[in-house]
Formats: sequence, C-alpha cells, structure tokens
Amino acid sequence: MSYRQRFDRVVVRRLAAALLWVFAGAAAGCASTWPADVERTLAGAGENRGELERVLDHYRKEGDEQKLRAAEFLIANMDGHGYTVTALYDAEKNEIAFDALDHAGFGEAMEVLDVLEAEHGELDFKRKRFDADVETVSADYLIENIDLAFEAWREKPWAGDLSFDAFCQYVLPYRGSNEPVNSWRKACLARYADLAGKMENPADPGEAGRLIRQDVHQWVRFSDLYYLHPTDQGFQEMNERRLGRCEDISNMMGYAMRANAIPVATDYTPYWADRDNNHAWEVMLDEQGRGRAGLSNRAAKVYRKTFALQPDSLGARKTEEEKVPAWLAGRNYMDVTAQYLPTSGVTVRLENDVPPGARFAYLCVFNGGEWKAIHWGEIVGDQVTFTAMGRRIAYLPAFYVDEELAPAAAPFILDEAGNVRALRSDSDEQLAVEIAATTPATPDADTRIDRPMILVKPGRSYELFIWDDEWRSLGSHPAGAEPVAFESVPSGGLFWMVEEGSRRLERIFTIEQGRQVWW
Repeated sequence: MSYRQRFDRVVVRRLAAALLWVFAGAAAGCASTWPADVERTLAGAGENRGELERVLDHYRKEGDEQKLRAAEFLIANMDGHGYTVTALYDAEKNEIAFDALDHAGFGEAMEVLDVLEAEHGELDFKRKRFDADVETVSADYLIENIDLAFEAWREKPWAGDLSFDAFCQYVLPYRGSNEPVNSWRKACLARYADLAGKMENPADPGEAGRLIRQDVHQWVRFSDLYYLHPTDQGFQEMNERRLGRCEDISNMMGYAMRANAIPVATDYTPYWADRDNNHAWEVMLDEQGRGRAGLSNRAAKVYRKTFALQPDSLGARKTEEEKVPAWLAGRNYMDVTAQYLPTSGVTVRLENDVPPGARFAYLCVFNGGEWKAIHWGEIVGDQVTFTAMGRRIAYLPAFYVDEELAPAAAPFILDEAGNVRALRSDSDEQLAVEIAATTPATPDADTRIDRPMILVKPGRSYELFIWDDEWRSLGSHPAGAEPVAFESVPSGGLFWMVEEGSRRLERIFTIEQGRQVWW
C-alpha cells in the first residue's frame, strides 16, 4: 500500500472523528478554538484577524483535513515573516536617496556611492519598513496558494511519495525571504505544464528539479548590480527584469519548484570564511528534509531558511531586551553545516571579562574587512561551546556589547583535523618577512569566475597589522619591484596587510615556515 493510500485512510478516520466533535460541540453550544500556536498568531493579527480566520473557516467547511492542517501550519508559523524595504542611511540615521537600478552597472553605482560617502560619511543599508504578513496577507491569497500547492502535490507524477510533513515544510510556503508577496504558483504551473512529457522518468522528482533549474538559470540571470539593491525582489519584478542577486535567483528557483511539488529550500552562508561577501542557493531535498549542494568557497556555517519557527534558534532563545547581531536574531533558520562538510564542536575559554548580563558569546569570521558573527553559544562560567563549526578557518570569539562585537579571547585556527591552534603573537621571537600579495586567488560563487590573486603594486604603500585584541599597526612600507619587506615582526600572530587607499578588503594570513598562509 502506497504512502498516499495509507494517509488517505487515516484522513477519513480523523475526518469522521472531527465531524463528530464538531456536531457534539454545536449541540452543547460550545465555541470551537484553534490550536494554541494558531491562536497566538490570530491574537497578533490586529485588524487582519478576520482574513486569517476566513482561511481556516473556509477549509473547515470544505471538509478537507489536509488543507485545514496546511492552513494551520502557515498561520501558526507566520509571525516574523513579511516584506522588508531597505534604504541607505548615514550614521545619524538620515535616509540618503540612492537606487542602484538607476545606474548602468555595478561599477557606475559604486562610483555614485563613493561620492555620497564623501559627502555624508559612512553609509549603510538598513531596514526602512517592514510589512508583517500577519497584518497584511489576504485570505484570497492564502487560499489560492494552498489550493494550487495541493493541486500539484496530488497530481504531479513525481510527487507520489512526498510526505505531508515535507510538503508543508518545503512546498506549501508562499514566500522565500523578505520579498513582496506576489501570486506565482499559477504562472509557474503553466510554465512547466508539459514538463512530464520531456522527462525520461516522470516519477523522478530529481529529474524534474534539474530541468526546472536549467530553465530558471536562463529565466533570471545574476547581476552584481543587485548587490546594491538589497530589497528582495518579488516574482513580478524578477519576471520583468530577469536579473537579480543570488538571493533573488534562489527565490525564483523556489517558486518554480514549489509550484510543481518539488521540495526545495534556500541554504546560505551569511559570510564566507575565506573571502568577503555571502551566498544563497537552492537545494532540492529528500523526504526527510535533507539535501546539499556544492560549495565554491570555505564555509564556517551553512544555514537553511525555513518557514516554520525554529525553537532552538537564537531569536527564539533570547529575551526581547537582549541585543544580538542582527541576522542571528531570526527564528526561521536551522543549522545544516554537517550536511555539507566535516565539522567540529569547539569549546572556548573566555579570556576577557564577560560583560554584565551577557548570556551569549559569538564566533566570528573575517569578511569584508571586519569580524562578522557566524554562530553563537551560551556562556557557562568562563566557557562557551560552539557546535558544528567548519574546519580550515580562522575564528575570533567575541561578545556583543553596545551593538558592537568585542573580542572575548584570542583568535584561533580550527584545522582540517578538527584541532584548535590559538594565534598569539610572540614579541620575543621576531621574524623577517616578505609579503607578495594582499589577497589569494578565490572562486566567486555568484559570477562563477575565479578571482585572481591580488599582488602588491610597485610604488604603492602597504600597512601591516597584527591582531592584539584589535588590529595594531606594525608600520607602513612602500612596495618596489620586490615584495613588501618587513624586517622584524612578532611570530605566531594573525596578520593583515592593507594597501593605502583601498577598501580594506584584503585577506588575513599567518606566517608559517616563512610563507603566507591565507585565512
């Protein structure tokens, strides 16, 4: 007996019991209630509560228990989801007018940003507005989303073995990130209506997913200009522009696959560990919700976006008053690093004083010229344990104080075998070093083009820093025809050499047996 047959028998029995309960309740004059997590969402919906209740009432009256349970799943997990509008701000939180899409390309847009920063000081993209789904999404939209999701699940030849739980987690959700809510299922169903006829094995979800992936990569192409357009695009905008950054493309991949009952998620690393920037990508999943894709760079952490709220996330553990690094405050992601690569748990002794009231410490990677928090752990005494960390990476333990990261202990290398090597400079042992490059050759996951090694340039000046609870300068030297030479630097430390006037995106390194080792 197939899974679908077994499930349908269970549904019939449960539906009969539910109807008896409804009739009994009506006879007794009792008002029915929804599950507690659904009730919590309804209580926070304000004036939109009636729209959400209309969805639940629609499926209760229709008598399809699966659809009712699916509606309950979406509403119970809706809190925190919504459309985020991002804008450019100065240090005094004044909005600075800027739209990257007004410019021909990334280079031109960056030149405009440089001019704006020269005029207004340091600028950053921050959230301008958040339209919460619980307060804005309509009943008609949710009903269409649920009905079309079930239509695909019950009719597509490759979806016969997909469990109801996997369907709810990875097919049913109507959004991928913080994009505007658009209707996309009908268009994506129509686009791939004849897909089964093109397949060698119409029962194979993997083959269906691969064909859809090939098409989406032609449908929406990567453009680095969208790095400077951090407001996520919705389906309509992407369908018109046909360009986006990795986040946009992974969302479009999710629309196309979910509309056709292929379980898919977006995995991401918030910060690469061996270069600047981040990356997000789609991954097709099996019935147990497991899956992986190739990694182009070194990842300290890989997280999976979920529609369902995750009780073990930092956002679910922290109190409302506790300040944590912004993206870690989310409640809709799970750690899937171990599905991708060998990992190690790391216990760190906190060498600097724990700030008053601090419950958490963080592990950071160097990205974009700064230390960035990539994971968290709960402080126990003077120690903290960080779970499932990627190897061959330089890390810095840190606290989060006044919304800034502050070092908690010495940086360390987690090597390929899972061993920890602290990086502490030794001024008693001095080295003479020659440094030939500021950045190693690395692949680029977005453009799929290898970034070349950046060599030092004759005639330019370079400043060498060593980490000592902060970046401490060891002096500046000009580069000639030979590599930049420093006659006396402490051994055992973590170094960073920056070209004068650069964006300070150069990579950190150690000196081992007289040569640079990049991290």
